[in-house]
Amino acid sequence: MWSLLAVIKKRLVWFVAASMVLGLANGYLFPSGYLKPLVIPLTILMVYPMMVSMKLGAIFNQCSYKLQTVTQLINFVFIPLFAFGLGSLFFPGDPVMAFGLLLIALLPTSGMTISWTGFAKGNTQVAVKMVLIGLIAGVLLTPFYGYLLMGKAISIPLLKTIQQIGLVIVIPLGLGALTQVGLKKWLGTARFNNDIAPVFPQISLLGVVGIIFAAMSLKARTIIGEPAQLLILAVPLVILYSVNYSLTTYVGRRFFPRE
Repeated sequence: MWSLLAVIKKRLVWFVAASMVLGLANGYLFPSGYLKPLVIPLTILMVYPMMVSMKLGAIFNQCSYKLQTVTQLINFVFIPLFAFGLGSLFFPGDPVMAFGLLLIALLPTSGMTISWTGFAKGNTQVAVKMVLIGLIAGVLLTPFYGYLLMGKAISIPLLKTIQQIGLVIVIPLGLGALTQVGLKKWLGTARFNNDIAPVFPQISLLGVVGIIFAAMSLKARTIIGEPAQLLILAVPLVILYSVNYSLTTYVGRRFFPRE
């Protein structure tokens, strides 16, 4: 299994593309309703291994308050409001699409942020703090943002939204912390850090590939039946990510040292 995970990690872009194509084919040719109950387990499988390897105590050590404050203001003030504006502009008659765009802007990434920081030879300890603060803030803010900004346009079950986010983020975070503590006591901190922690994030790749396959299968007939919709969706998404990337790159280079 570890050999397979190593191959997936090395060729992740190709596996993601293959999962999308196979998911589309599967959902178009065969009934795929049986995949719907797997969405939550696959999401947990994607998140939980990342939580096991995270250095949770790092969030309390040597925190750069200026950096974290600027980061979370961009994460939870500027980008969500910008996405809300894009949604209102591009989807004035489709509040569900607008809400989807808002969710993309609100929900932060998890372990991959740390991975990409490592690839770029950046400060992974700071990235861990950003991720943990962002995840906690995302859990607390996303339901209320959705309710306040979109509640009049679509029916948003506030309690159910909080429960769903808690299920796929808070529970894996707690289980990951308990698993980490248990493995350190059983195997020792040095062995955990050297042999176990680097392996766990690779397990999440199964969740990544699986959730993409399931999502594409469940929406395959809608996607294939309305190909023009993809072009409509692409425009606001390209704008959102271009502005996000440009803004954060500028702020990082202009106001903070590389360290």
